[in-house]
Amino acid sequence: MRFKKSNDLSHPKVMGAMLFWLPLAGLVSAGGSILVYLLLAKLGWLSAVIAALVYPMLYGFLHTEAVADVADALYAAHSGKDAYSIIKDPTIGAMGVLWTVAAVLLKTVLIVYLLMHGTWALFVAAALSSRMGLEMLFFTQTFRSSFIQTLQRGFDSKRFGGSIALFLLIGLAVTGTRFFLIAALAMGVSYLVATRIGKKLGFLNGDVLGTTLEITEIILMLGGVLLWL
Repeated sequence: MRFKKSNDLSHPKVMGAMLFWLPLAGLVSAGGSILVYLLLAKLGWLSAVIAALVYPMLYGFLHTEAVADVADALYAAHSGKDAYSIIKDPTIGAMGVLWTVAAVLLKTVLIVYLLMHGTWALFVAAALSSRMGLEMLFFTQTFRSSFIQTLQRGFDSKRFGGSIALFLLIGLAVTGTRFFLIAALAMGVSYLVATRIGKKLGFLNGDVLGTTLEITEIILMLGGVLLWL
C-alpha cells in the first residue's frame, strides 16, 4: 500500500483500524491459496502443494519466522538464560530451525489434505478465526513490546467487538453455523497457547503472537480433519 509522507501511521486510529481488519488478512491469504489451487488444478496433487506453500508466502512467512525465535527462547529459558535477549537475537539456533521446519511441514500437509478433499471452507475458517484469536489477545493481554502497546491504544472495546461481530458474520456466510464453534475453539486455543508460552518466557511479544497463530491454525485444521472428514 502507498501512503503519503504526511500520513501518521502511528496514530492510534490507524493502528486500531489495522487490528480491526486483521482477520481479513487470513481470509484473503486463504482465498488466494485456493485460487492458485484452482488455476493449477491440472497438476493434481502438485497444485495442492504449491497452493499450500503460497498461503504463508502471502503473509510473508511473518508468523512462521516467529516460531524459530520462540523455540530458541523457550530452550534458553529452560537452561536459565535470558529468554528476551535470545528472542531478540537475529540469529537462529538449531532448535529454532528444527521446530520451524516441523511446523511448516505439518501445516503444508494439512492444507494439501484439505484442498484435495474439497474442504476449502475449513481452511478459510481456520485462517479467519485464528486471527480473531489474536485480536482477543491484543485486547486482553499485556505485552513487552512498545509497538504492540501502540497498537493496543487504538484498539478499544468498540473496535474489538465490532471486528469480532463482523467476521463472525463473514465466517457464518462462508462455513455456516459450524464457524461459531471454530471461532470459539480458536480463541480458547490462542489464549491457552499464548499464556502458556508467556508463563515459560516471562513475557508476551509479537513473536509469541506469531507462534500462537501458527499453532492455532495447525490445531484447528487437524481438529477439523478428525471431526468432519
